[in-house]
Amino acid sequence: MSFVQVIDCRTNHVDELNRVMDSWAEATKGKRTATHAMMGQDRSDASHIVEIVEFPSYEEAMKNSQLPETDRIFREMVALCETEPSFTDLDVIRDEQLNKETVRRFFDEVVNGGNSDVMDELCTSDYREHDPSLSSYDMGMEDAKRETREIMEAFQPRTVVESMVAEGDTVAVRFSFAGRQVGAYKGIEATNKEVTGTGHGTFRCVGGKFAESWWNTDDMGIMQQLGVIEG
Repeated sequence: MSFVQVIDCRTNHVDELNRVMDSWAEATKGKRTATHAMMGQDRSDASHIVEIVEFPSYEEAMKNSQLPETDRIFREMVALCETEPSFTDLDVIRDEQLNKETVRRFFDEVVNGGNSDVMDELCTSDYREHDPSLSSYDMGMEDAKRETREIMEAFQPRTVVESMVAEGDTVAVRFSFAGRQVGAYKGIEATNKEVTGTGHGTFRCVGGKFAESWWNTDDMGIMQQLGVIEG
């Protein structure tokens, strides 16, 4: 079970506090057990600062607190605060990566379900798609839907999401696919040949929707399996 520590303090020395946190990150490199740290400033009260630090577990957090560098940085932090910082220790009982769920829905409904119209719901109105295997590397929603639909109809692929990583507003996904060419693709009439391959996609999300995406799939491998080029 992951563990989160929330540190609440008041200070009028935000820049100095930032430098202290940079110093902690540098001093504990290769030693710290923290996996994610975030500091926020209250929009309605600029002196109210909240820091959130994530650990794999409570036990790992305790190891981190025992580092001499952590103790030194904490004393420097206290010196910058108007009052003693307060700590809230949280065992994480639910952790949802909402942007990752949107990506998974794209593969489930658009790709495996063959419903390109779902993109209208999943994407922003100014969505841009970048894919070197399509007719243009930079295309908008309607063109992306049309070419996605052509691929789905040609191969009726089934994809498996192998892994996903989310950071900030970006989600990267690694996937595999398998299908059979039952329709025309890039001027190649149906061969009824099976194809398999792998690919990567990166999505930039805004407000829970895709604003932009970048794709790389094994298009060369597909052409070899179709017999268009020699392996």
